[in-house]
Amino acid sequence: VGLDPARHPLEVKRRVGYVAENALLYESLTVAEFLLFVGRIHGIDEALIARRANECLSAFELDARLDSRIAELSKGMRQKVLLTAALLHAPPVILLDEPLSGLDVSSQLLVKEIVRRLAANGRAILFSSHVMDVVERLCTRIVILRDGKIAAQGTFDELAATQHGGSLEGIFAHLTGEDDVGVRAQRVVEAITT
Repeated sequence: VGLDPARHPLEVKRRVGYVAENALLYESLTVAEFLLFVGRIHGIDEALIARRANECLSAFELDARLDSRIAELSKGMRQKVLLTAALLHAPPVILLDEPLSGLDVSSQLLVKEIVRRLAANGRAILFSSHVMDVVERLCTRIVILRDGKIAAQGTFDELAATQHGGSLEGIFAHLTGEDDVGVRAQRVVEAITT
């Protein structure tokens, strides 16, 4: 975005769409009211808010719930509303923290395809997840953190080359010192079977 969030927090927020793992929404509002509220915060014309919201909700097969109170929605439905809200203002930067949380398989496939197409369309997307196979298949660049510090970064191929191949899950386990999973799992199995 090219702006310092500490010095220009409102400008940064205008350019960023954010999806949290757990959708914290105004539960007393309807889906339509919430999306109208979010759109107005971003200064979007009401007709454009309605068009974008309806298109997103229709894609998520949630358009029939437009007048439902958010409190009545399942976790997956709330996640779809949050995704719609994050994309409503067409931000150039999108931060996704476990965006697939609570979604059914069909919706997960849709979100992954939306992410691919937005990235291809020039959007910068930060996809944070603990699901390594999704990260491996979806992300063009990967950063692995250990204790809040970067342990490795690069494309999957670059990480695999420096770590002598394997899956991203295996690379992650090696870099974060989690390669003793088998030993720890055996301790659990022995504890409950003997």
